[in-house]
Amino acid sequence: MIRIEGTITTGSAHAECVASALAPDNLSGMETAAAGDDAVVTGIRGEHLRSVTASVDDYLMNLAIAEEVCSYLLEKAGRA
Repeated sequence: MIRIEGTITTGSAHAECVASALAPDNLSGMETAAAGDDAVVTGIRGEHLRSVTASVDDYLMNLAIAEEVCSYLLEKAGRA
């Protein structure tokens, strides 16, 4: 059996907010956290390429939405 592992690091002006928004959607082979004030880091691992690819695809869509929502909310709160 093969093991697939990787890390996705994304720059973000709202890293804590974005990481907090993404974490509840993590599957069993994923961990998401803010790395300082300006990056979100997600580790992903699995044994089936198709499932890892689908998980990364879902994650990237969720990441884009989390960025937009956090930017909007923090702007409205005057913290952007």
